[in-house]
Amino acid sequence: MEVITHKCPNCGGALTFDPADQKFHCPYCLSIFTEEEVTEFEAKQKAAQMQDDSTTTTEKGAASGEATDTTTMDTDTETTAETMDLYLCPSCGAEIVTDATTAATFCYYCHNPVVLQGRLSGKFLPDKVLPFAVTKEEAVSKFLDWSQKKWFVPKAFFNEDQVEKLTGVYFPYWNVNAQADGGLNGTGTALRVWIAGDIEYTETKQYEVRRAGRFRFSDLVKNALSKNAQQKMVASVQPFQLDQAVAFKDQYLAGFQAEKRDIEYQSMAPDVEKELKGYAENLLKNTVGSFSSFVVTNSHLDITDTQKEYLLLPVWLVTYQAADDNKKTFYYAMNGQTGKVAGILPISYKKLGLVSGGIFAVLLALFLGVAYLL
Repeated sequence: MEVITHKCPNCGGALTFDPADQKFHCPYCLSIFTEEEVTEFEAKQKAAQMQDDSTTTTEKGAASGEATDTTTMDTDTETTAETMDLYLCPSCGAEIVTDATTAATFCYYCHNPVVLQGRLSGKFLPDKVLPFAVTKEEAVSKFLDWSQKKWFVPKAFFNEDQVEKLTGVYFPYWNVNAQADGGLNGTGTALRVWIAGDIEYTETKQYEVRRAGRFRFSDLVKNALSKNAQQKMVASVQPFQLDQAVAFKDQYLAGFQAEKRDIEYQSMAPDVEKELKGYAENLLKNTVGSFSSFVVTNSHLDITDTQKEYLLLPVWLVTYQAADDNKKTFYYAMNGQTGKVAGILPISYKKLGLVSGGIFAVLLALFLGVAYLL
């Protein structure tokens, strides 16, 4: 599997994507490039490399007096991605250990960003990516503002070491657009009550109701990664503005981590259909009118067209493991595009005890004061 680091065209340093201006920055010579410039440079490099390889192969064949077959065979990147977890950094040669779904990460030794291209190719090639729009500085500021205002949170949750763990991660999702025809039948009941003299009258009328419609569903976003416990937090920072997603280029992963999907759409298709049916039924019920009650007797939804896209969406994420015996892990997540935050905060029982003790002391003092006055 090819492991790459996107290089600066000027000095060869490792480029990173900057959400602030949506461009690629070199931290060494301070050059700035657009995605088009990086893509064009890398395309020329690849063409030159292929030319050099072709020339070298031809010369070797001529020297040996043998015809050389220059046809190459594609390797099974899916199998490789699933079975290999040890790679070499293209910058320093150090070993990089990953799990089966990691698609972009950092070298532990030289800290350069690397992309495992084989895990985002073939059928695992994303259709689109939504680039980060929130910088790490902004994410850190919002994280501290959010966590420090919460009472009873241990200081270790937002100290300097913890803040440094805040990581930008591209998570995999399926985005579903669908068209469908549906309908429902039901019974509507209308009640009318009036009083004449000393007698109360109730009139009950029942109506058979039928509704039908054609539906178009857009941007139903479903998680495509099964193993990460962070997915609860990731789901809670939706929605994303998907109209700002761009055609996938792995350059956008430079400087961030990324995961590839391990949930195929076929496995979630029944659940998606059930969810769409629920949306359609609610929409049709809203057209029924103002009955006293309405009971659905049957409904159906026939999906006529489904279009799905494989997306990578941006999330800032930090985890914290409690120091108590339970070692419970807490998560904080931020939408990398909109800045929406969600999380489950740990509780410092020491702070809670001090506050509780203070409240008890105040109440006791008040009680003793009242008793003394009496």
